[in-house]
Amino acid sequence: MDFGSGVPTVGVSDLSDGDFLLDVREDDEWEAGHAAGALHIPMSEFVARYGELTEAAPQDGRVHVICRSGGRSAQVTMYLAQQGVDAANVAGGMEAWQAEGRPVTDPKGNPGSVV
Repeated sequence: MDFGSGVPTVGVSDLSDGDFLLDVREDDEWEAGHAAGALHIPMSEFVARYGELTEAAPQDGRVHVICRSGGRSAQVTMYLAQQGVDAANVAGGMEAWQAEGRPVTDPKGNPGSVV
């Protein structure tokens, strides 16, 4: 999907293990499987929980935003950019993450799946 030139975007292969990842999928999606170490704030709760992001995100690092396929994360990335946050949408989302062989885990640390 193309979200226009106004949304900074990175591919999964561009991400390093230490990069900050914000997962904006809903709770059931997160429970099924997510990237270990990601911060989870569902898009439906994002504005109300924005302070959690500002507390957790690196002060001079980029926030990489991910959802299932890239649509919701593009919207959150645009919002963050409007707030002056260095943010980038992860192209293809968790579907691309899993397709590239990156680990997907459930909350107990077991192998998870992308739904």
